Amino acid sequence: MSEKTHKSEHEWREQLTPEQYRVTREKGTERPFTGDHQVSDEQGIYHCICCGAPLFENEHKFDSGCGWPSFDRPLADAGVEEHLDTSHGMRRVEVTCRRCDAHLGHVFPDGPQETTGQRYCINSVSLDFHPGE
Repeated sequence: MSEKTHKSEHEWREQLTPEQYRVTREKGTERPFTGDHQVSDEQGIYHCICCGAPLFENEHKFDSGCGWPSFDRPLADAGVEEHLDTSHGMRRVEVTCRRCDAHLGHVFPDGPQETTGQRYCINSVSLDFHPGE
């Protein structure tokens, strides 16, 4: 992973849509079933919408029924960071982009037991799919 990406609030607002900004820079959550949560066989990599860092592989996406894209693992351990999140009266593990600190979503221990057992529940507006990678 390359060096950290640093931009001003103004630069982020110019680059991102209002919804992308709200989710990635203000730790928001998109409404369930409003984004790309469908599972397909298409090969490709999901990148961070803010900095372009590769984060998740389509091969590890699965249908969890939760209304957000779900993956059983990140592309590489170096792509994301995990932090304790105690907001909203809950104990969760937040997932952020290691390169630019964008809020991506949360990880839960209720994923497919035949793989990792993890469910990376990720906001689709935080991702940019690159087919064929």
